[in-house]
Amino acid sequence: MGRKNRAYYRICATDRRSPRDGRVIEELGTYDPAVPDTDARCTLDAARVDYWLSVGAQPSDAVRVLIKKYGSKGTHLKQMELARAKLKLPKVVPDAGAPVFVPEVKSPEPPAAAEAAAAPEAPAAEAAPESAPTEG
Repeated sequence: MGRKNRAYYRICATDRRSPRDGRVIEELGTYDPAVPDTDARCTLDAARVDYWLSVGAQPSDAVRVLIKKYGSKGTHLKQMELARAKLKLPKVVPDAGAPVFVPEVKSPEPPAAAEAAAAPEAPAAEAAPESAPTEG
């Protein structure tokens, strides 16, 4: 199964007379080599695997190794359960922190504002009071 450069395998019970990619009797598990944790790559339905082995099914060499490691009496069963539980946890992304360097962006000033900033402002003349208090 899978696609180009991304393999994915199904562990199936098939009839010996059927073609390799032909009809399957039952899917017993999967193997995904792209999973980074080695013990989390394989999933098996141990009860069904035991049933098929009890009625005379013959596993391939590769599947025989997987059954030995991850079957009902497997040698790596505890590690597989821990790895599968670890995969189900949410991903924790650490905080990136403050940026190391932030460049200052200088925006160009409009020409009128540049002239006003260059010319010094004249002091404002004090205005004389227009009306003085009169007697009367």
